[in-house]
Amino acid sequence: MNVFDIIGPVMIGPSSSHTAGAVRLGRVANKIINIKDIKALKGLKLEIILSGSFARTYKGHGTDRALLAGIMGYHSYSEEIRDALQIASANGINYKFIEQDIKNAHPNTARINFELDDKVGTVEGASIGGGNIRVDLVNGMRVDFTGENNTILVLHWDRPGVIADVTSLMRLKYPSANIANFKLSRRERGGEALMTIELDNRRGALDNEREMAADIQGLNNVINAIVIRAI
Repeated sequence: MNVFDIIGPVMIGPSSSHTAGAVRLGRVANKIINIKDIKALKGLKLEIILSGSFARTYKGHGTDRALLAGIMGYHSYSEEIRDALQIASANGINYKFIEQDIKNAHPNTARINFELDDKVGTVEGASIGGGNIRVDLVNGMRVDFTGENNTILVLHWDRPGVIADVTSLMRLKYPSANIANFKLSRRERGGEALMTIELDNRRGALDNEREMAADIQGLNNVINAIVIRAI
C-alpha cells in the first residue's frame, strides 16, 4: 500500500474516481498515441464511450474534461483540466462523448476510440477508486494492468517461440529488468496476439525500457512494441 491509497491523489476536481482516475485512463491512451506535443494532436478524432456512473454523472464531476486532459498528456493535478474541452477544440482535436452501458463493465468505465493519421486504436479501462485504474482492453485485446508499473505492450503474430525470443532478449541484454506481471491475449490461434509485460519500477529505468522496446520490435514476428511509463 502506498500513501495515495490512504490520502488519495493530488488532483484537480471533486472526485478521485471520476476525475483523477479518469485523467489516468486518458494518459494511457496518450502513451499509446505516443505524441508529447499537444500541437501535433491536431486532427485527432476521439469517440469516448462512458458507461455506468461515468455516463450518469460525468458532467457534474468533470469526467469528460478529465479524460480529455489525460489524452492530451496532462496530469491529475494540472490546472488545465478545468479548461480541457476548450483546449482540445483550440488545438484541432475533435471529440464526442457517448453514454452507453458496456456489458459486464465496472461502473466507472470509459472506452476511448482514437484516430490520428495512420494511428487507430481503442483503450478501455475503469477507475476503481482512489485515483487507481485498471486497463482492460487495448485494440480489442484483453489486458490487465494498472499503470503503477512501467509496462511494455508487445503486439506480435502468434507463432511458436516469440515469447521465448522476447524474454530471452530481456534476460541477456537487460538482466536488471524484472518482470512483475505477464499476460498474453490473442483473438485466434496464429493471428495477432498481445503481450503485456509489467516491470518492477526502478530509478532511471525508463530509458532502458524504451531501448528494450525498440530491440523487441526488431525481433521476428513482432509487429510493434510500446512502452507505457508508470502513470
